[in-house]
Amino acid sequence: MTMTQDMTPVTPDMTSATPGTASLAALDSLGSMGGLFSTTVLYALACGVAVGGGLALFTVAVRGLPAKPEHEKQKASERAGELLRFAGQRGSIAAIAGLVVLLLTRWAVAGIAAGILVFFWDKLFGGASEERAAMRRVEALASWTESLRDTIAGAVGLEQAIPASARASAPVLRPHLDALVDRLRSRTPLPEALQHLADEIDDASADIIVAALILNARLRGPGLRQVLGALAKSAREEVDMRQRVMAQRASTRRSVQIVVAVSIAFVLGLSIFNREFVEPYGTAVGQLVLACVCGLFALGFWWLRKLSTIETPERFLVRDESSVQFVRPRTPVPGDEAVRR
Repeated sequence: MTMTQDMTPVTPDMTSATPGTASLAALDSLGSMGGLFSTTVLYALACGVAVGGGLALFTVAVRGLPAKPEHEKQKASERAGELLRFAGQRGSIAAIAGLVVLLLTRWAVAGIAAGILVFFWDKLFGGASEERAAMRRVEALASWTESLRDTIAGAVGLEQAIPASARASAPVLRPHLDALVDRLRSRTPLPEALQHLADEIDDASADIIVAALILNARLRGPGLRQVLGALAKSAREEVDMRQRVMAQRASTRRSVQIVVAVSIAFVLGLSIFNREFVEPYGTAVGQLVLACVCGLFALGFWWLRKLSTIETPERFLVRDESSVQFVRPRTPVPGDEAVRR
């Protein structure tokens, strides 16, 4: 009785593959997934974004940008100086935070995203402080307007009432009003000094009050007390409205901050304590996917920040030349100078 032996070759078990083979298999499985995670779709999205951005920049370069008035150029230069000071204070902290995240996760995209998040933290989640500062400014304007109204009631001229009311003004307005008093003492005309005050405060609510004072300084007509009382009442109502809106949005801001903190802690925890679970993100395709996720988070933060901003009217008391003009800032039109003359 003869026995036949099976000569079929035995294939090695795939579970005993080397770590490098396992990582290649994970990359192949990630790239073979359908939908957004496929390599072809991701490359196509990146190429589409690059081509669309290039066309947009080319269109802007061909058409050009409208010329800005002088006051907008000055404001842009001031903002550039503030941005440089802000970068000097926050740049080092953001760089340290990004480096720490890079060392913990070994992901370049995560480090860059962490640095950007720390650098623009006030811009993304600092809406409450800006609103409180705006409310304090409007409330200080209302108090100063009421004080000015009561001082004028004693048969005192506007030139004498302004220094008297500046002594009892709020700390927010005290430097601006002191500068106004100094200009009046140096024989600066009252309309020009008030225009400087409006430029320094840089607020639409202040423009309304200063415009009433400039008109009275030029025309010297009656009824200034009634106008100042109405303006002070309007400013008080604006402060009350902003307080109600801010109280309603406080819970939303807190929820956004909690979501951000939990998301960051979850990602960092997985990358440190469960490295195998997030290992696909260490590849080039994984980094691209992580960049897309960070971009979606950034877009959501920007949208929430936009919703939390109170839309205020633009300033109307601006001057493009040496004289005061009660017009909105706009692009100069050819032939406009001839019409003005």
